[in-house]
Amino acid sequence: MPGTASPFTDIARSRRSPRQFLPTALSPSDIRGVLEDAQTAPSNSNTQPWTVHVVSGAARDALAKELLRAEEEGRTSPDFTDGYGEEGIYLERSQALGASVYRARGVERSDRDGRRAVVRENLEFYGAPHAAFLFMPALGDGVRTAGDIGMYAQNFLLSLAARGLAGIPQTVLGVYADTVREFLGVPAELKLLFGISFGMAAPAAPVNTLRTERVPLRRSVVLHDTPGVLDRQ
Repeated sequence: MPGTASPFTDIARSRRSPRQFLPTALSPSDIRGVLEDAQTAPSNSNTQPWTVHVVSGAARDALAKELLRAEEEGRTSPDFTDGYGEEGIYLERSQALGASVYRARGVERSDRDGRRAVVRENLEFYGAPHAAFLFMPALGDGVRTAGDIGMYAQNFLLSLAARGLAGIPQTVLGVYADTVREFLGVPAELKLLFGISFGMAAPAAPVNTLRTERVPLRRSVVLHDTPGVLDRQ
């Protein structure tokens, strides 16, 4: 239930990224609590490089329209490159997720219009009543700063989960960085990394039953003089 916290392990392991939300707006106290939790994230030399814009209500609706118009007109403007490689495990994982989402929405691979409609749902925040946009300054090559933003975002997402709420990080919102900056009045020197749509997940939505797999620890962790950790795998 909203407002109810759980032990950290339960929160971290049960958190999901829903792709359909209820339209119910969150309380100001819940939103403030999530932002305060996110603000405690660590950062390189305590630089706290995040600038976060949250849209709700009429502003949220108007921005969604601008994003859909930008998509229709092909006006992409990402601040950062994206991709999964021409082949390999990262591309395979991305494709597997995409296939699962389309399958849950009843969209065939050959249905180009249906697939585009699913993609455009991103730009309407999957029906979520709120969206947060995470901006960062151009410091060095940006890698450390982006890592700091990632830690902020994880705090944000786990704080939502602790309250019985939900959020989904969306790289695609960063593909329309100029559109978002212009709408929100954000200066050009702040770069848009991604956005997070958030609210209450729609419990009956089939797409929200998706459970993405995680690779075994042995595939991603190398232990040095640390015996016994992976014995159960």
